[in-house]
Parts: sequence; structure tokens; C-alpha cells
Amino acid sequence: MTVVTAGSATGTAGRNARTGKPAGLRGLVTALTAWLTRPLASFHLLLAVFGLLTVFGLVMVLSASSVDSFNQAGSSYSVFVHQLVYCAVGLVGFYLALRAPVWLLRRFSHVLLALCLLLLVLVLTPLGATASGAQSWFVVAGVSFQPVEPAKVALALWGAHVLVTKRALLGQYRHLLVPVVPAALLMFTLVVLQPDLGSTAILGIVLLALLWFAGAPLRLFAVMALGAVTGGVLLAVTAGYRMDRVVSFLNPGADPLGNGYHALQALYALADGGLFGKGLGQGWSKWEYLPNAHNDFIFAVIGEELGFIGCAMVLALYGTTAYVGMRIAARNTDPWIRLVAATLTTWMVAQAAINIGYVVGLLPVTGLPLPLISSGGSSVLTTMVVFGLLANFARHEPEAIAALRSLGPGRIGTLLRLPTPAPYRPPARKRPAKPPTSTKRPGSGPSRNGNSRSGTSQNSAAQTGRQSNRRGGSAGGARPGLRKQVTRGQASRTRTTGGHR
Repeated sequence: MTVVTAGSATGTAGRNARTGKPAGLRGLVTALTAWLTRPLASFHLLLAVFGLLTVFGLVMVLSASSVDSFNQAGSSYSVFVHQLVYCAVGLVGFYLALRAPVWLLRRFSHVLLALCLLLLVLVLTPLGATASGAQSWFVVAGVSFQPVEPAKVALALWGAHVLVTKRALLGQYRHLLVPVVPAALLMFTLVVLQPDLGSTAILGIVLLALLWFAGAPLRLFAVMALGAVTGGVLLAVTAGYRMDRVVSFLNPGADPLGNGYHALQALYALADGGLFGKGLGQGWSKWEYLPNAHNDFIFAVIGEELGFIGCAMVLALYGTTAYVGMRIAARNTDPWIRLVAATLTTWMVAQAAINIGYVVGLLPVTGLPLPLISSGGSSVLTTMVVFGLLANFARHEPEAIAALRSLGPGRIGTLLRLPTPAPYRPPARKRPAKPPTSTKRPGSGPSRNGNSRSGTSQNSAAQTGRQSNRRGGSAGGARPGLRKQVTRGQASRTRTTGGHR
């Protein structure tokens, strides 16, 4: 039987009061910290976030698109079935990215970039299809594809490869900026010609993330930010619809039935949701009040039907994505994996922040989808591939590799038949050629007759010194032997003198 004394209870209460945390919360934090120290914690946490975002996105697409699907196709499940097919194809891309060897991704990143640039050129020809005022799609057998989405991944993979290869020279601007910045500017130009300002902004974020995590100086970002603002102002002035978006952002109530209609309806939907929302499927904004309810403005539907709690859950999922992605980048030893993981994480989280920002009225409307939640084939497929790459990188953490090699692939690895990742081995550094060592004394100058004679004289001097050592001569190197001989001579004379006495 355990006896609890008043002193022990008072001490426990005092310790709890000093820590400022309840016992249950402290135990939960301790358990979570212990779980995060496991070798494959990043991998498992990323899979959990990926699964939650995918399932939640499918549920919200079904709820937000039911009315629009029925009006256009006569079935409330039309958009949902298409999204389900896109997710199935995206899972295949996720699995392939999860199994792909890292060296293969890095070696052929330039091929992927060249292919994406070719597609961006072809989409501007009659082969491309126009929708919502932008010629950004290929349509094949009724299936649309947007080439700018894989171009974002290609720029991250190839840019990281170039910067890591030249990392010893990144202190010079010409090595830091060339050829990454010219290739990115070419890609920006092709996307602006579609025109697609939102995707151009995401490509700019990818470029900035590459340079930031590569260690570029801050003054470079100040110059690039000034150039981006100048370019944005010029693009807004030269196109009437872009200027209308800026004006409606500054004052959406000036044209409530025109340019400010989208922003106002999104705010009304969020306001109607309150704290807990009206219930899943019970929102009114999707009844033709809010355009693109299942795509660009799906976050407004989440706020209306699930309330502030649902919106906070979405923010928590994207916040966890940011944490896991940066954790993967920090725990890896391969510099290419570190740079790619940080860049891809920044891109996904920034796109989510831009979408949520223009829904709540903090940013102008750009038309960017909410990753893994908004409907859309190209966006969902590309985002799933990005999650597959991050999961692949999570298995390349040194602790994860050691655990997989010593304890086996685990249940998930066995189920998916994932190969054991290879540890990172830095490339062997080429040793610089050593200059010929000079054997001359510091004060001696060069000989008139060249090095051969000086070397000969030095060799002869060395031989003379060795001979003197053997003979017990007066060379500098034979001084200890000389002292010993002198001592012995003195001793012999002393013994001889003593004998005469």
C-alpha cells in the first residue's frame, strides 16, 4: 500500500505550480517530444498530414461542388468523381516520387526543366487551350493539363542542383545568379504571356527560396523585391482586368456586383459560419452566390460550413506541413536534399497563404488553388508529387537510414515495398598539387647556375655531415658524440694519473 504524506503532496503541487503546466498537459508534451525523437518521425508525420489534407479536400470538394455539378451535368457527383480520379493518378505520382533514387532526380533535373520550358512554349501556340482568359492548358481527350505546375518542381530541382554544384563559388554574383536567374526569368516571361500572374508569383517565390536557402546576401533580395514591385505595377497598369482587381481589393464595396463581387461574397460566407459553422453541406454560398466555390474560394465554404474551428484545423495542417518540411531539410546531410526540401515546403505553404489571404481580403484575388483541397487536376497531381518527394527525403535522414538498415523497412516500408535508402557520401575533394619544396636556407638567394648545382652542393654537404658524424668530427650534427668522447678522454687521463701515484 502506498502512503501519500501531506509533505509529498505539497511538494508535487509546488512543482506543478512552478512549471505552470497541468500534469496532463506536461505528460502530453513529454510524450510528443519523445515521439518526435524517433528516427522515422518526420516520415510518419508527413504521411499523416498528407492523408488528412487529401481526405479533407475530397470531402470539401464534394460539399462545395454538389450544386454546380448538378446544374451542369445533372449529377451532384460529377466534379467529385473527376477529383477522385485526379487523386488516384496523384497517388501513383506520390508513390513514384517516394521510390525514386535521389541521384536520378538530381541527374535528370535539367531534362525535366527543358521539357517544361518546351511545354510552356507550346501552350502559347494553337495547341494550347484558353480558359478564364488565360491560354494555360493542354486539353487531351477531355482531360486538361497545366504545364506551369510541373515547371515549379523542375525549377526547384534544377536550381538546387546548380547552386549546390557551385556552392564553393556562390560568393561571386556571376556564379550565384547565372544560370539560375536567367532560366527563371525565361520561365516568368512564358507564363506572363499566357497570362497567369498568380503562377508567376509562385515561380518567383521558388526562385527567392532557392537563393535564400543557398545563402544569398540580403541586399540581393532588396534589389529583387524592388524589381518585383516595379514589374507588378507595370503589369497591373498595362492590363485593365489586373487594375480592376487592385481597385476592387482596395475598395471592394465600390463595385459590389462587379469586380468586388467575389471578395464580398467570400467575406459574407466566412461571417455566416461563425465559430462552429452551419454544418457540413448546409452552406448557402455554393448555391450560385459564390463563384468558383469548389476551386479558388473553397476556404470560404470551409469557414461557412465548419466555422472558425474548421479554418483553424486547415491552418494547423499547413503549419504542420511547414514544420515537417523544414525539419526534413534541417536533419538531412545531403546539401541538395536540404535545398530542395526547404524550397518545396516554402512554395506549398506560400501558395496556401496566398489563397487564404485573398479569400479573407488581405490580398488581391489571384486565382491560385488551395493545395490538396481545391479541385483541379494539375494542382492536385503536382502537390502529391511534391509530398512524395518530401517523404522520400524524410527517409534519407541519417537516423532514418541507420534505423532502416538495422531494424528493417518497418510495416509501411514492407507494405509499399520501399527500397532502403543509401547514405549520403560527399564527393571526394581534389587535392591541389603541392608546390616543390625548397631545401635552401631562408637567407640564401638563388644560385646563378640554377637549382641543379645548388641541390648538388647541398647533397654533398649532407653527405659530409653524415661522414663527420660517423668519424666523430666537429660537424654541428656530431656535437653530442664529441662531448661523450671528450668526457671519456678526460676519464682515461684521470685514471692514468692515479695509476702513477
